[in-house]
Amino acid sequence: RKHSLQFPSLLQPGKWEKPPPLRPWPTHLIDRSHNRMFLAAMCFVYFAKAFQGSYMKSSITQIERRFDIPSSLIGFIDGSFEIGNLFVIAFVSYFGAKLHRPRLIGAGCFIMAMGSFITAAPHFFQGLYKYETTVSHFSGSNGTESILPCLTNGSLAQDEIPTVEIQAECEKAASSSLWLYVFLGNMLRGVGETPVMPLGLSYLDDFSREENTAVYMALIQTVGIMGPMFGFMLGSFCAKLYVDIGAVNLDTITINHKDSRWVGAWWLGFLLTGGVMLLAGIPFWFLPKSLPKQGETETEKESNEGEQDRFIPDKPAPVSMAALAKDFLPSLKILFSNTIYLLLVCTAFVQISGFIGMITFKPKFMEQIYGQSASRAIFLIGIMNLPAVALGIVTGGFIMKKFKLNVLGATKICIGTSLLAFSTLLIQYFLQCDNTQVPGLTVSYQGVPQVSYQQNTLISLCNMGCSCSLKHWDPICASNGLTYASPCLAGCQSFTGDGKDMVFHNCTCIGDSPFPYANMSAVLGQCSRKSDCDYMFKFYMAVTVIGAFLSACGATPGYIILLRSINPELKSLALGIYTLIVRTLGGIPPPVYFGALIDRACLKWGSKQCGGRGACRIYDSGAFRFVNLHWHFFMVTLFVNLVYTLKNKGNHFWFHKEPFSQRIFKEPSLSYLFII
Repeated sequence: RKHSLQFPSLLQPGKWEKPPPLRPWPTHLIDRSHNRMFLAAMCFVYFAKAFQGSYMKSSITQIERRFDIPSSLIGFIDGSFEIGNLFVIAFVSYFGAKLHRPRLIGAGCFIMAMGSFITAAPHFFQGLYKYETTVSHFSGSNGTESILPCLTNGSLAQDEIPTVEIQAECEKAASSSLWLYVFLGNMLRGVGETPVMPLGLSYLDDFSREENTAVYMALIQTVGIMGPMFGFMLGSFCAKLYVDIGAVNLDTITINHKDSRWVGAWWLGFLLTGGVMLLAGIPFWFLPKSLPKQGETETEKESNEGEQDRFIPDKPAPVSMAALAKDFLPSLKILFSNTIYLLLVCTAFVQISGFIGMITFKPKFMEQIYGQSASRAIFLIGIMNLPAVALGIVTGGFIMKKFKLNVLGATKICIGTSLLAFSTLLIQYFLQCDNTQVPGLTVSYQGVPQVSYQQNTLISLCNMGCSCSLKHWDPICASNGLTYASPCLAGCQSFTGDGKDMVFHNCTCIGDSPFPYANMSAVLGQCSRKSDCDYMFKFYMAVTVIGAFLSACGATPGYIILLRSINPELKSLALGIYTLIVRTLGGIPPPVYFGALIDRACLKWGSKQCGGRGACRIYDSGAFRFVNLHWHFFMVTLFVNLVYTLKNKGNHFWFHKEPFSQRIFKEPSLSYLFII
């Protein structure tokens, strides 16, 4: 008994009590964490979608070469993003507010990631990239002269013989229709991008205070601006890597990243950007359907309705089509009778068309006109031109706020910046390098510049004894400084070395040039541009940066003019039509017709593995430079008309009591206008 264990406290009634329940986290702390989580997620997704979209722009040239398609078709592929966006934008904007907005954004991120993966998929089904070359047919015997580059008349060029192996590989060749996967993947990215902006901004506006909304939007836009810079830098890195890296011995590749036949690892960047987008969408799946307003009590929370509840009535009143048409058509007539509004829409269309066409093909322009590699051109755009655009937008807004300019003052800024930007474009037109000197294309075999080009001009007395292919582009740099289309067309009789180190000798056409050399030898690749072309390119980059900054300075004043020219009762209709025109006419056709104009400047087309015309290898620099010039003439004309209209019809403006800087982030439609 002395050592018996007794627990009277446990046995007595009332002594055993349940442990106190765990106190839940305060509701305001949970809401605050959700607010921060959503803001961070929006910053990340804005960065990811800009990162993904800019990488697509930087890979245009690589995709064009890999699939051996013309610039007009690659422009159509690039415009598929806007097509996918327009397919679902009405549905998402109308029904999205009644659904779980964060999860819709997360689903959109998943769709964008899948679009990137689908875009990269053709690489794994095409087989190895086989660039057009004649060297592979006679590079097997190193240091010998038994197999001659210049074939005899009785023989047939081996690259023209249709072998069974080539016919069997036609289904996997770059000339196949696998580019449709790139088109569908890019369109899918456009579908997935649709809910990010309208639903994200409305969700942000619902829970944030009015004074904090502008700060949050500025933070999101600032982070988003970093996306294009990283996207172009990734494009520059991937353009230096060979497309089949890891699958082939790079020592056997006879071209480098400066060659117009080089294709970089374009697919690798889409896998990386798709993975980043997949990560960006994860946080949205853990956010609630709605959040209370910052600083709002529970009582106020119940009495106030967010955009989710008031966006669409649960039981909308039935409206007949006749009643809608009765109100719609007169409103549309009033809107299109507003001369200022029409001029602003046309001006925005021209500006955005020129910008989309320029940014799509600018790497190709810098490569063809100034002899820059695709990777270096992409890198310079990312670190110089895009930051200048961002700085210009901020500067334009700062000037408007600092000097408190009215509508006429904003118009003067738009006109002044446009004229200055146009003057920089005129300067760019004269900052040119001469065409690459290619006998039979840009100069004759005697070194005289040619007025026109036909395929038979590639044949001359010096190579008439050779059975050369006129379709292929396999350039060599001769000792006289000229670039010949192929060793055979240069009349080369022998070679030494192997692979990239091959040297061709006894080239008869080199002796016919105005500056003949005794050895008459040549090496693989195009000749470098003259030293003055490097200085010209530096001036060109400086002028383009200044022009990009000046053009962007007029962006914010232009938005103010647009908003003040609209009757408040027709604001939604006017902005909707403005957005529709800008996104459809300004985003989809320009890459196509700019690409078609660029195709007309082509001097030498490549050949597909299975026959037919491939991607362009060399352009006429004069015709290429003129492509983007005529649009700016039209833009200046529109601005002159706008000045005349403002001078005579200034009383047609509608002034808002609320400052533009506050309204731009309060209304989703206006914030959408600001972003595009």
